[in-house]
Amino acid sequence: MSFIDNLISTINGYLYYPILIIILLGTGLYFTFRSGFIQFRLLGDAFKVIVEKPEHDGDISSFQALMVSTASRVGTGNIVGVANAICLGGPGAVFWMWIIAIIGGASAFIESTLAQIYKRRSDDGTSYGGPSYYIEKGLGSRKLGVIFAIALIMTYALGFNMLASFNLQDSFRVYGFYDKNTTPWIIGGLLALVAGYCILGGGKRIIKFTSFIVPFMGLIYVLMSLVMIVINFSNIPAMFKLILDDAFNFKAIFGGVAGSALVEGIKRGLYSNEAGMGSAPNAAASAVVSHPVKQGLVQMISVFLDTLVICTATAFMSLVSGVVPTEELAGSPLVQKSLATVFGSYGNIFITVSLALFAFTTLLGNLYYCDSCLSYLFKKTPNKYVMICFRLIASLVIFVGAGMEMKFVWNFADLLMGIMTIINISSILLLGGISIKALNDYIDQRSKGQEPVFMAKNIGLDESKLDYWK
Repeated sequence: MSFIDNLISTINGYLYYPILIIILLGTGLYFTFRSGFIQFRLLGDAFKVIVEKPEHDGDISSFQALMVSTASRVGTGNIVGVANAICLGGPGAVFWMWIIAIIGGASAFIESTLAQIYKRRSDDGTSYGGPSYYIEKGLGSRKLGVIFAIALIMTYALGFNMLASFNLQDSFRVYGFYDKNTTPWIIGGLLALVAGYCILGGGKRIIKFTSFIVPFMGLIYVLMSLVMIVINFSNIPAMFKLILDDAFNFKAIFGGVAGSALVEGIKRGLYSNEAGMGSAPNAAASAVVSHPVKQGLVQMISVFLDTLVICTATAFMSLVSGVVPTEELAGSPLVQKSLATVFGSYGNIFITVSLALFAFTTLLGNLYYCDSCLSYLFKKTPNKYVMICFRLIASLVIFVGAGMEMKFVWNFADLLMGIMTIINISSILLLGGISIKALNDYIDQRSKGQEPVFMAKNIGLDESKLDYWK
């Protein structure tokens, strides 16, 4: 295991610096300028679209699709990932997480708009799609679409679900009853059983559950962070100074790039908000809207909710408490110890409960993405026996992940995430002009006082090649 772990760690060192850092920042900046700073210019429109209701009962709304993608984004990475970045990379990692989210908002808009344009209509009238579909139709390469679909399934059903399970059981380390030989397997087994019940019910059950629980858990978590900030208000100036000084400590960054605040911030920021990875478009394609740009704007909001709100809540709770981040506190122990300064043992319980909810919704959102990619691989929705078999295996992976070693699980998830991101970013760079044309069409209709309605000919596409928008 140590040889494989070292090999993966070495590959990740090159993959994230310089390859992914340059690609992610470069792509985000490119689309930010090409879209006319859409993250700021159309932010108001994005919030308006979220509350729009679909025309027909039973259609998936923009809000429901947003909650599925947010369920996957807002997960254990928002607690454990942020704490890891601070402990291993330094407080400056928080600043670089903010940057990757703001810039990545433009990439999220492009990929989700493409998913809407190239989505397909199922027999029951609902829609589905994602990067594999726009890669095949837009770039004319089913082979690359298949590679992406396999990469996504490996990333989410294996890497991320193992990681979510591990992060949850790891939060129990602070309790006296924790036994490293038995507790992880008990927690993993319970999580696998509950998740298995929900995912065996299919996409509709996943959407219904996440639409209810994600807003609730996110609100409670942010309120707790505000309580911590108010109680430790006098520490706020020192906290911001610590973040900014470390973020621009270039001597430390270039002295040890692999574990620097810059790299840790980008890795954990990408893991958390998924902007440009090609995951959220699978949920975006399911929403019923009058124009693809609407859902692109909504998915942009999901990135901001994840990083600028939830991740920031974790960072501020940890740094404002006065607890010094160390490598030994990496993961949930940092946040638990920080909350304990105010709430004692109740702080530990709060983080454990939060991780349980975050891990659970992450698992559901992740497997919803996998359903879309399985449909792509089979060229139709797989029969129920194939889906049952896949979901049972996915549940088994959740169980196994709880007992893995922390370093290996994080490195394995990072590797899969990096491969998937490179494929998707390359694709949206080639197809991004179509999203920009759709954006201009949306703005043109809106400026005339019209409700934007999409027609393929308005952006120079052949309607016969688009399945849903015929």
